[in-house]
Amino acid sequence: MTEFATSPVTATAEPKTVPPFAVIPGAQVQEVLSGREKQLVELVEQTYRTHAAGDSVNPPSYFLRFPDRPTARIIALPASIGGDIGVDGIKWVSSFPDNVTSGIPRASAVLILNDPATGYPFACMESSIISASRTAASAAAAADWLSRGRRRPRSIGFFGVGLIARYIHTFLDATGWTFDDIGVFDLSGESAEGFKGYLERSGTPARVTVHNGPEQLIRNSDLVVFATIAGQPHVHEVAWFDHNPLVLHVSLRDLAPEILLASTNILDDVDHCLKAETSAHLVEQMAGNRDFVDGTLADVMEGKVSPADDRPIVFSPFGLGVLDLAVGKYIYDELARSGQLGVIDDFFSELRRYG
Repeated sequence: MTEFATSPVTATAEPKTVPPFAVIPGAQVQEVLSGREKQLVELVEQTYRTHAAGDSVNPPSYFLRFPDRPTARIIALPASIGGDIGVDGIKWVSSFPDNVTSGIPRASAVLILNDPATGYPFACMESSIISASRTAASAAAAADWLSRGRRRPRSIGFFGVGLIARYIHTFLDATGWTFDDIGVFDLSGESAEGFKGYLERSGTPARVTVHNGPEQLIRNSDLVVFATIAGQPHVHEVAWFDHNPLVLHVSLRDLAPEILLASTNILDDVDHCLKAETSAHLVEQMAGNRDFVDGTLADVMEGKVSPADDRPIVFSPFGLGVLDLAVGKYIYDELARSGQLGVIDDFFSELRRYG
């Protein structure tokens, strides 16, 4: 492997050349992203604005499912983002929940970046960290924008405490959030205690409480984070949300339709979120319309939507491929500038049309 120190993405350059192909392992991804949570939140906000302005292509995700492994899936997220980022590509992410019992992570992923000028892929990078980071950055951005104009949450509850919950806490902490109380609930008591230990080691001054059930967690939290692997709604009690919390419904399928109908609903992208049997999709099917959707996070950032504070606010992010591309390109550019890209020589070997 050799090193390549400049970006190959030159959409207007002539004549066209085949870009070198780089492989970026997870260790390099982590090294670039570590300590840059604020920059990533800003990047995600910029990407949402670019997407809302129409300077992107983000087709529906494709779900590969298996009749003999009903809990498992692999998802393809193709996308293209313009603006200052300018890159095409695809994320290929798997979710195999049974991995956890073997002591390995549930999710794994790779991200391919393509050169807009030639279509050639120029990078393949480990992407489970990218996926977790962009999800957490999106959640942190939503928590900020959706709490403006109302009382800032002082207590937070994590419902489901895997990798995504840990990253969301890290991003909230790094972007200035502090809490008096942090609640934890998970169907696995071992996982709940493990997350409590992580929180205590993080140095948080908040009181950390492991709750015995979901009602106790929700009622005691101004900000509720759902980060589970639920395939269908399992929280049905509208009364649990009478205190009008801000809800980051990251896992998308936890809340029953009646809860969303009693809430202000902010999505990342309406068409994407109303698919694949998400809670929001179930509401659309039940109501026969999309009137329950109040807008997108980009609408809030642009001042087009101002969520009321007299009902719960639920943010449901489907997770857009353009976010993965934006973070992936950021990592690529940082490594290119520092001369640390590992390029595979002669990855493309058949480059003469007639031999």
